Amino acid sequence: MNTERAVTRVLVVDDEESQRTALAGMIGLWGYAVETAADGLEALEKVSSFVPHVLVTDLMMPRMNGQELLRRLKDQGGGPPAIVQTAFGNLETAVATIHDLGAFWFLEKPVESRALRLLIERAATQGRLAEHAERLERQLSYQGLLGEMVGASAAMREVFSLIQQVAPSRAAVLITGESGTGKELAARALHSLSPRRGAPFVAINCAAMPDTLMESELFGHEKGAFTGAIERHAGCFELAQNGTVLLDEIGDMPVATQSKLLRVLEDGRVRRLGGKSEVQLDVRVIAATNAPLDTAIRDGKFREDLFYRLNVFPIPLPALRDRKEDIPLLAASLLADLNQKHSTRVTDLSRDVADRLCAYNWPGNIRELRNVLERGVIIAGEGTLEAVHLPPGFGGAPVPVSAVTTEAGELRVPVGYTVEQTERALIELTLEHTKHNKTRAAEILGISQKTLFNKLKEYGAQGAGAD
Repeated sequence: MNTERAVTRVLVVDDEESQRTALAGMIGLWGYAVETAADGLEALEKVSSFVPHVLVTDLMMPRMNGQELLRRLKDQGGGPPAIVQTAFGNLETAVATIHDLGAFWFLEKPVESRALRLLIERAATQGRLAEHAERLERQLSYQGLLGEMVGASAAMREVFSLIQQVAPSRAAVLITGESGTGKELAARALHSLSPRRGAPFVAINCAAMPDTLMESELFGHEKGAFTGAIERHAGCFELAQNGTVLLDEIGDMPVATQSKLLRVLEDGRVRRLGGKSEVQLDVRVIAATNAPLDTAIRDGKFREDLFYRLNVFPIPLPALRDRKEDIPLLAASLLADLNQKHSTRVTDLSRDVADRLCAYNWPGNIRELRNVLERGVIIAGEGTLEAVHLPPGFGGAPVPVSAVTTEAGELRVPVGYTVEQTERALIELTLEHTKHNKTRAAEILGISQKTLFNKLKEYGAQGAGAD
C-alpha cells in the first residue's frame, strides 16, 4: 500500500446515508483514511478532531449546506481542499461556490469513481503543498527572520540582536562583510526598525560611482556649477532628510571626498557644489564595506578620523560558509521569492541538492546562492529542484577558461553558466590577455583595481596583491 496515501485523511459529508456509506467505502479501498458526516454542522465537529486533508461534500443538505460549511471553514482559516458534489440543477451554484469560496472542484451526481479518485489525489497533493508553505511561513515568522534577512544560526542571532539594539538610536553604524553577505539588507533592517522608518532610505554605491560625479551625488549641485549642470540637483543627503543614508563600499571613496564627507558629518550641514548657503541635515548615516578599512588607513587611502566617525557601532556580517546551517532556511526563503518573480512553482530541494548546497563554500555568499537557485527555478519550473537543475560543474572544480573561450580570445558563454562563473571567466581571460598585469586588466574591465583584487581574493587566485 502507498504509505503517502495511507496517512491522507478524507472527510465525506452527505445527508444521504447510502450515498455517504458507499463513497466512504470506495475511498477507503483506495488506501485513504475516511470519516463521514451527515451535514455541515457534524462536519465542523469532525474537522477539529479528524483534521482532513481533503473534503468531499454534498452541496444541498439540511441544517447546514455545503456552501455554509465552506464559508465557515474559510472564516476559520481556509480548511482543506474541497470537492463539491452537486445535482444537475445546482450546477450554477456549484460554480459560484468554487469561485467565491475557493472549492477545489465540483462533480455532478452520480459521481464517476475514476474522476473522484483522480481529484482526491490532486487535492491531497495541493493540500500537502499548502501545509508545507504554511509551516515554512510560520517558521520564518517566528524564528530566523529580521526584515529581509534570514538566519537562525548563532552568528545571525548575534547580528539580529545588534541591529535591534542600535536601530532606535542616532548612532552611525559601520557594516562589514564580504561581498554578497547582505550588507544593504542589514542597513534596510536598521532603517525599518528605527524611528526614521517613515522617511527616505537612500543608498549610494561608492565603488560604482565615477570620482568626478561622487561629490555631486553626495552633496548635490547648483545650476551652472560645472559643465553639464543644467539644473539644480539635490544630493543623497538632502534626499534622505529625516531618514537614512547608506554609503556602500565606503572604502572606495576618494580621499578628497572623504574630507568633505567628514565635514558634513561633523557640522550636520551640507553645501551643494556651486552653492553659497548650507542646508541643515537630520540624517542617520550607515556605511558598509567588504574590505578591512584598517588596511586602507595604513596605506593612506582612508582617513582615520572619518573611520572613527563612522565606526561608532560596528556590525560584522558572517560569510555564508561560516553559517551553513542557515542554508536550508535561506534556500526556502529564496525559492518563495524566485517563484513569485518567475511565476514558477518549485516547492523544495531534493536531498542531493540540499547536501550539495550545504557542502559548497559559497565565495559569492548569499548573492551566489540566489543566482544558483534562480537558474534552477527557471529550468525546473515546478516541483522539486534536482541536481540536474544546478549549474554545470556546481560544487566541483571551476570550469577552466579554455572551456568557454575561442582560440581568438573571445568569450563564449554556454547556456547554464551563472553570472559569477561568466564574470570569473572574463576576468581570468582578461588577465591572461594582459599577461597578468592587474592594473591594465582593471582598465580593460572598467573596474577599480581594488574591485579586481577583491574578486581575485574571492576566487582564491594567487598574486592578488599589487603589481
